[in-house]
Amino acid sequence: MGDPKGFLKVKRQALEYRPVCERKNDYREVMVLPKEVHSKDQASRCMDCGTPFCHWGCPVANIIPEWNDAVFHGHWEKAYQLLVATNNFPEITGRICPAMCEYACVLGINDEPVTIRENELAIIEYAFKNGLVKARSLKKRTGKFIAVVGSGPAGLSCADQLNKAGHRVTVFEKDDQIGGILRYGIPDFKLEKKILDRRIKLLKQEGIEFKTKINVGLDLNAAKLLKGFDAVCLAGGSRVPRDLNIAGRGLSGIHFAMDYLVQANKRVQGGKITREKIIDAKNKRVVVIGGGDTGADCVGIAHRQGAACVVQIELLPQPAECRTPGMPWPKYPMLLKTSTSHQEGGERIWQVLTKKFFGENGRVKKISCIKVNFSKDKSGCMALEEIRGTEFEIEADLVILALGFLYPEKKGLLQEFRLELDNRGNIKTDANFMTSVKKVFTAGDMHRGQSLIVWAISEGRRAAHCIDKFLMGESSLPRA
Repeated sequence: MGDPKGFLKVKRQALEYRPVCERKNDYREVMVLPKEVHSKDQASRCMDCGTPFCHWGCPVANIIPEWNDAVFHGHWEKAYQLLVATNNFPEITGRICPAMCEYACVLGINDEPVTIRENELAIIEYAFKNGLVKARSLKKRTGKFIAVVGSGPAGLSCADQLNKAGHRVTVFEKDDQIGGILRYGIPDFKLEKKILDRRIKLLKQEGIEFKTKINVGLDLNAAKLLKGFDAVCLAGGSRVPRDLNIAGRGLSGIHFAMDYLVQANKRVQGGKITREKIIDAKNKRVVVIGGGDTGADCVGIAHRQGAACVVQIELLPQPAECRTPGMPWPKYPMLLKTSTSHQEGGERIWQVLTKKFFGENGRVKKISCIKVNFSKDKSGCMALEEIRGTEFEIEADLVILALGFLYPEKKGLLQEFRLELDNRGNIKTDANFMTSVKKVFTAGDMHRGQSLIVWAISEGRRAAHCIDKFLMGESSLPRA
């Protein structure tokens, strides 16, 4: 602990963001990277607790007090080495992780928590800027070959770990570029793709082979994959969206959030979309149904495309702005989140049930809604009740459904491997991430269901440990 009184002398100061009037006109990163002196001051607030609950709250078990202390003393290389010991992609989590560690920070009991995520970002960007991040040269290989299907955060972290262990790793991706949801599901204003490309270049230099435009299960069958590799890890994510099957759903102008985000990301990267397939918010009244992070990303895209107005509606009640007795420290609380997209404009409405879509000439024009209340029934389950007399309509030229995801796609991959599924439709595994088919493992949303990117990284790392142990009898890779 560099400064025992740091948390008393220095107040939390969060990152700065570019002005709204400026950033709404482009897709560049909205945040302003912190200066070294700022990060050192903020790191001084870390109390080096006897029991670091921040470490407990982090899915990848970041060694937070230690690298905060290193930053405070200006030992940036040491901080970097500590950081990458547990996290394969801190430049990504430092930008888009919801920072569960901060909600578990002991200082947060009676003060503002340490800026852990921003300190993490400062460390990795310092490391890149000063040449500390270099491709590792692996002199010894095990002779084992592993296929990783899917190049999202789970697939990439699994591939990176297995490559470190000396195995030959090939990553298969059905899209035309590597990155999965990191490339196509996260807008550039949150994660510019040059950040992703910088990391992928390093992974290639370290020996990982990437094969794009190959849909395993359709373009490449399971039997051939199993024959050509000593182990397979399936990390294809959870991509089947939750639909809203109400009257008028067949009208044009109603799209799933991921379709909207994927296309928007491709357009930003210079991809050409045919006129009949383009989804554009320019001069349109946009309604985003779903109040989560994906919905917020759609709000930000709509602003940048020049929407006439944007309304985001959510079925659930507005969350509390601070902890309630039901969300005590150090649990991760379900609090009201105001993202940079919300700061840029638009309206949010809570406790809204969408009843029907109305259209003209086959295209959506408005939606019918009603306000709802939630209460507990006799069994203790939440029950939804429509409030009579609260019916209202919202005009809409473009509707985005951001209602989450159900389970992984069954067609092709899962059908080919004939894998056993759990009661939620995800791939069932034993305690070592192995599926019902020998030498076939899985990680990420395919395994745990729709979740956070930092959990996907954690799953990929843990699956890599199990695969390495399966192939070699033991593993020096960390289990967590």
